[in-house]
Amino acid sequence: MDFDEDEWISISNNPVIFQTKKNDVSLEIEDTSHKLHKLIFKNGAKFQMFRVTGKFRLTWNDDDIV
Repeated sequence: MDFDEDEWISISNNPVIFQTKKNDVSLEIEDTSHKLHKLIFKNGAKFQMFRVTGKFRLTWNDDDIV
């Protein structure tokens, strides 16, 4: 995963949590069915990432999505 330093900051390593630094930050995710999803986050939004059985799982608060 590669994040633009102007848009995202890592705020925790255990668990891994990223936070947006401005409004309208996008994140493209490919799900297990290989379908692409583009999420747009508000300023200060966070998502948590963890690995389960060789796959990454992401969680976020739906209120942080534009």
